[in-house]
Amino acid sequence: MKLITLTTDFGTRDGYPGIMKGVILSICPDAQIVDITHEITPQQVLEGALTLARSTPYFSPGAVHIAVVDPGVGTERRPLAARLGEQYFVLPDNGLISLVLAEAEAQNQQVEIVHLNRPQYWLPKVSNVFHGRDIFAPVGAHLANGIPLSDLGSLIHNLQRLKLPTVQPLPGGWRGAVIHIDRFGNVATNLQAEHVQGWSTLEARLLGQAYRLPVMRTFGQGNPGELIALMDSSGYLALCVVNGSAAARMNVCLGDAIEIVRASE
Repeated sequence: MKLITLTTDFGTRDGYPGIMKGVILSICPDAQIVDITHEITPQQVLEGALTLARSTPYFSPGAVHIAVVDPGVGTERRPLAARLGEQYFVLPDNGLISLVLAEAEAQNQQVEIVHLNRPQYWLPKVSNVFHGRDIFAPVGAHLANGIPLSDLGSLIHNLQRLKLPTVQPLPGGWRGAVIHIDRFGNVATNLQAEHVQGWSTLEARLLGQAYRLPVMRTFGQGNPGELIALMDSSGYLALCVVNGSAAARMNVCLGDAIEIVRASE
C-alpha cells in the first residue's frame, strides 16, 4: 500500500489540499491519501510539529508524511525529506520535523535527511509561494513510488530545530506550557502523569489567574460546566470544562506559560 498523509495550515476553502492531491495522484495514481489535518493555525510551526508527533506513530511502516506549515516559503529555507525509522517525512526546514526527529533519535532509529535539491523530482515550474504543490507533493509521490531518498537530494545533518517548551520544578509543583488546544477547547500542557501522580486536586496558575481543579479520569466524572484536570489521549495533563471550553473560560493561547501546584484537600 502506498500511503501518503497530508498535514497543512491551508484550510479547505481555497482548494490547496485538493491541488496537492491532484499532483500526488498524477505521479502515483494508486496512492492512498490520508488528511491528518489542514486546520493548523496559520504559520504556527510548533503546532504543526506537535500534530505530527501526536499522529504519525499510528501509521504503518513505509508511510510518507507531507507536512506544510511554511511561513518561510520562497526564502532561503531548504526543503527536506527524511527517513525516520520506517517512515518518511517531506517538509520545510523550519523546525517542523523537530519532535518526530527527537523521538526517532531517542529510540535509536535510523535517521537519514536530505536537502531536496534535485529539481527533476519537482514540478517543471516552481512558484515562490506554493512549494506544497510544486516540491513537497511531487517528492512525496516519488517516495511512495519507491524512488530512493538518496536520489532526491544531498545528505545533510545541520537543520533547524524548534526550541521546545520544557517542564521545570517549582515548590510543590511544576512550570510548563500550553502545547495544544483542541476544537472542544481542552487545554493540553506538556506535563504528564508522573508530574501529578497521587494528586486529587491541583491549582493551575496562568495569565495572572489561579484555578482550583479536581483531577479526574474521565469527563463523565465531572458535572456540566465544571473545570477539571485529566490526562488526555496523548498522555498529557489537560485542563477541561465538562461540556464546555476551558480555552474560552481561561482566555488561553498556545504557548502560554502555566504553573501547576498540588492543592490542599
